[in-house]
Amino acid sequence: MTFQRARSAEQREERRRTILDTALKMLDEMPVAEVSLNELSRRVGLAKSNVLRYFESREAVLLELLDRALRDWLAEVSGEVAAGVAPDRPAPERAEAFAAVVSRSLARRTVLCDLIGAQAGVLEHNVSTDVVVRFKRSALGGLDAMAELLRRTVPEVGGEAAPVCLLAMILAGGLWTHCRPSPSTRAAYEADPALAALRLDLAPALAHGLALLITGAMARNG
Repeated sequence: MTFQRARSAEQREERRRTILDTALKMLDEMPVAEVSLNELSRRVGLAKSNVLRYFESREAVLLELLDRALRDWLAEVSGEVAAGVAPDRPAPERAEAFAAVVSRSLARRTVLCDLIGAQAGVLEHNVSTDVVVRFKRSALGGLDAMAELLRRTVPEVGGEAAPVCLLAMILAGGLWTHCRPSPSTRAAYEADPALAALRLDLAPALAHGLALLITGAMARNG
């Protein structure tokens, strides 16, 4: 793909979208750790220095993709929760059902999970304060939306909804990395069956952890 210099605001915005869409396609093929600015530039058809006119670093591109993926997921998960959690069930059952629906929904979105897993340790490095502030403000709005969804479904959590949702997303990122063991770790699990308890599948592990967070919040809220 060959580009001419973007001169108008519309052309510059189109160039940004092209860079983001290309990076997203790369994430369908490879993990976050393997996405390089050199390869992204090659696929977009721009010199690396020109890509850096639109995004200050590789991490800035990926952080914006994370923001977009979170917003898309939040727009969909509300309907999934409404369809998957019966409002007339007792609070503990609603808590378990909410945890299961949210966990399955996240586990299906492998790119989102990979980005969440890389957020604190990778994506929030090599970016300016302004980029982080924009991302965090958007993430805070998403957290509020998720907390409101939890309060509507399990009102018994009360004011603990936002902390539960924040910890749930951190848990999802951490579990994602543990659920993708290295070849040598997989071989160790196969060589020693006693280690099987340490082998995790993302959806059930996240559902269990989120259910514990919600029921703990319900107990704390009285």
